[in-house]
Amino acid sequence: MEHRYFFNSVDSFLTDALRGFVAANPGITWHRDPGFLARETPTPAGRVALVSGGGSGHEPMHSGLLGDGLLDAVCPGLIFTSPNALQIAAATRHVHSDAGVLHIVKNYTGDMMNFRIARDMVGDDGIETDYVVVADDVATESDDDAPGRRGTGATIVVEKICGAAAAQGATLAEVAALGRRVADNARSMSVALTPCTVPGSDEPSFDLGGDEMELGVGIHGESGADRTAWRPAGEIVQSLLERINGSLHLASGDDVIVVVNGLGGSHPLELHLLFGHVLDELAALGVRVVRSLVGTMVTAMDMRGASVTVVRADDEMVGQWDAPTDAPAWPRLVAAPPSALSDTTFAAPHDAADSGAECGWLSAFVGRVQDAIDDLTALDRQVGDGDFGVNMSAALQHFSLPLRGSDAEVLDALAQSYFVRAGGTSGAVFGTLFRELSKAFADSDDLTTALAAGTKEALEAIVELGGAQVGDNTVVDALHPANEALQRGDSLRQAAHAATDGAESTKDRVARKGRASYVGEAGKEAIDPGALVVSWLFEAASAG
Repeated sequence: MEHRYFFNSVDSFLTDALRGFVAANPGITWHRDPGFLARETPTPAGRVALVSGGGSGHEPMHSGLLGDGLLDAVCPGLIFTSPNALQIAAATRHVHSDAGVLHIVKNYTGDMMNFRIARDMVGDDGIETDYVVVADDVATESDDDAPGRRGTGATIVVEKICGAAAAQGATLAEVAALGRRVADNARSMSVALTPCTVPGSDEPSFDLGGDEMELGVGIHGESGADRTAWRPAGEIVQSLLERINGSLHLASGDDVIVVVNGLGGSHPLELHLLFGHVLDELAALGVRVVRSLVGTMVTAMDMRGASVTVVRADDEMVGQWDAPTDAPAWPRLVAAPPSALSDTTFAAPHDAADSGAECGWLSAFVGRVQDAIDDLTALDRQVGDGDFGVNMSAALQHFSLPLRGSDAEVLDALAQSYFVRAGGTSGAVFGTLFRELSKAFADSDDLTTALAAGTKEALEAIVELGGAQVGDNTVVDALHPANEALQRGDSLRQAAHAATDGAESTKDRVARKGRASYVGEAGKEAIDPGALVVSWLFEAASAG
């Protein structure tokens, strides 16, 4: 599938984005000649100014870190391309007050060259400068004459701590020394599940199989140091921290700042999951995490991946980390260590169905659904959002067959499981169905009588719950005809046929209710999976 971005043209992608960024952040201004971003407020007299920058595509680093207590100017290059020396020199002149300017530079050849040339240029103007090189990526660590560790996730830690020190009145030499101390004690490593694609390119930055992952990727889309089969998150974190600690040599009792960073395409749920494993691993080493940041801060365009940064910290670093800033992308952090990991599992519902006589018809129904999870998921992708099979699995997969107990007891267990384990629309609808059936079976031992009474009550409750009617392509399309048959006194076999025909009818219409209503015509010619599962319930009942 062709990869697509929102843009007008590849050539104007960066400038169009900057136009919106500046409009969204009134305290930041764009200086088009030769091109840099700066705080609107001039640098106060006596304060060191901070200039950083690099290739675009890593946002919110660096532009989102412009603000009081952080960066004063940022030089954006083209996508994954260093800014030029004229940009950096102009930004340096603009923010210089009378206390000097610190350059924070990631260890990439282009960045190092252009920042060096810029310092030479402004030096001719009598502007005092210093610099901090961030080189934290252990994936490129070597003992030879290679460029060495790249500058990645630790950059934002250096920028934050140096920016706070400058705002508090530290001298240029003091801010630079602090920044070097942070950089020297920082290590990072990244992992990607999918590569990034540069806007305008037809190909991803590297090839990666669907069951593979890449350890040690770079933030410019560089392929990694190791390619392996996909592994669980805990094992991935263990591998990253082994490499990080192999370079940083943490000792029991060390205090650290940890950043778990998304590379552009990873969800917050994934990042927090990784952070929990990082805490586990560091606790096992006796290392104290005194501050943390979990979020998407240093990206590689749309790469699905994450980086872990560990910084050995002292009291001064922690104090400056806690200092306030109004930079738009800096999160509102609590100046405290992360809380201890707690048990965040959901309490299991009271849904055991493992004692008593075998419940044959409900065992057959549950077994049929368990065997069809993948098919139900595929069907729901045609008519809805693709989560129906997942919800059915959540509700039913844990049951061991055969189910045991009276019909009323097993139906109640199914209801509890749907309500608690599945959740969402499916959980509410099927939970309601089985709850009403359970009540009816508690009042009668006769299968046909109880099923007729329970189906009637369930249909009324489900219609009231969601407003669905016959023809809306929901469970009602199978439940309603089955109910009509049972209320007429038809046999269970006839009721099952009516439910099946009702489910089949959903293939011919555009849904008006439920998840399938959101896809319109795209959902035609596919049976509604909820109605299909309801028909299976009546088929199981008719077979006894």
